[in-house]
Amino acid sequence: MTTIAFIGLGHMGRPMAANLARAGFTVRGFDLVPELCEAAREAGIEIADSAADAAATADIVITMLPAGSHVLAAYAGGAAPGLLAAARPNTLFLDCSTIAVDEARSAAGLAVAAGHRALDAPVSGGVVGAEKGTLAFMVGGEAADFAAARPALDAMGGRIVHCGGAGLGQAAKVCNNMILGVTQIAVAEAFVLGERLGLSHQALFDVASNASGQCWALTTNCPVPGPVPTSPANNDYQPGFAGALMAKDLGLAEQMIALTGVHAELGLLAQQRYADYASGPGAQQDFSGIINTIRAESGESA
Repeated sequence: MTTIAFIGLGHMGRPMAANLARAGFTVRGFDLVPELCEAAREAGIEIADSAADAAATADIVITMLPAGSHVLAAYAGGAAPGLLAAARPNTLFLDCSTIAVDEARSAAGLAVAAGHRALDAPVSGGVVGAEKGTLAFMVGGEAADFAAARPALDAMGGRIVHCGGAGLGQAAKVCNNMILGVTQIAVAEAFVLGERLGLSHQALFDVASNASGQCWALTTNCPVPGPVPTSPANNDYQPGFAGALMAKDLGLAEQMIALTGVHAELGLLAQQRYADYASGPGAQQDFSGIINTIRAESGESA
């Protein structure tokens, strides 16, 4: 039976680890926050004494951490042994965090140099996708390692795509979320315009969801209550996918735009809009709540 160490048991990591356990994998988890460990334990996940302890007996080590600096620090270690030193030779490292492309390649390089295998596998689908096991995985790394990781990925996701070599999973995530940020703003602006013109939310949804305006930001994450009952707009914009996370992801896109010299005007504008949104209460609200910012800037209250 495959043993999986799962490092990072927050809003995304905990349900992902729980799905692995339900699928029959032996899962040993760890998080630096004791409350998260306890919540994971209640979800049926065995909790290790440390991240290194979890990795020591694992066939696969999955990390789901906030930033690239955390991934690199967890791999390398410091005063205590890192994951790479603790793991047995040829362990497969699967990083599901959303980090910069160059950080993903650095992490993979460290893993390979230490005698292991590595994949970057960021996800899309938010907390709902993590809970339902329907996440989309964008995977970068060697094809043989992707094949080895596939059973675990299938237990957590509904769509798994091998995007190419190391770092290209992160590249796909950056591009996808730039599209998402731009379209969520466009959908919000359209609804505010419709309101001003006297168009009901349902009428606009019925038209656009079945016409050329159809997109995930509309049909799944509709920014107004009613048309999509499961969207965060029906729950006071509780995430979902928090504004702070969208701002982070678009910040990564901004870095890649600068690095490549691409003229990505809308992507950069979306990055600035979400940076502003996440500087206030929007940080903890779903990113679709930016519709209230648009309303306020249009001279009306939320």
